Amino acid sequence: MKHVFQPLAILILGFGLAACGSESPTSPSPVSTETYTANLLPANEVPPIANSEASGSATATITFNLTKDSAGTITAASFDVSLTAAGFPSGTALTSAHIHPGAAGTNGGVFVSVGLAAGEVTFPSGGGSFSKTAIGLTVDQANAILANPSGFYFNIHTARNPDGVARGQLTRTQ
Repeated sequence: MKHVFQPLAILILGFGLAACGSESPTSPSPVSTETYTANLLPANEVPPIANSEASGSATATITFNLTKDSAGTITAASFDVSLTAAGFPSGTALTSAHIHPGAAGTNGGVFVSVGLAAGEVTFPSGGGSFSKTAIGLTVDQANAILANPSGFYFNIHTARNPDGVARGQLTRTQ
């Protein structure tokens, strides 16, 4: 009887451990993403741009990289941005790029900076592109943007237009 009981006990214990799983309720899940776009136009700036950079435009794709626990709560976040621009005067250089809070037609302070250094991105022929990855943001910043993306805008800045040369509201694409 001793020999039958021992393997049976091991088998029952093994099933019990397997049923419990190895994850605790707060263990992180793999990173998930949410992607947004913004169509940046000088006419969307407040006030609208009316100088030589008014003919430019850009499209930004912003991908939020989110780590969530098993309850779906964001525990860590970063984002990637890629931008393509056209129609600016030759030699236009960006001085910064940000996400700001604010509905269309209203300005807001910098909420999250992309971290561009002045002159890091230049459009020698009036257009071009850049990408930045793994830009840090807090969980609170991520939650605020994801809860109301149209209440935030992305914009780019130049020396000629230090308050912003082109902007567009965030729109979820996936």
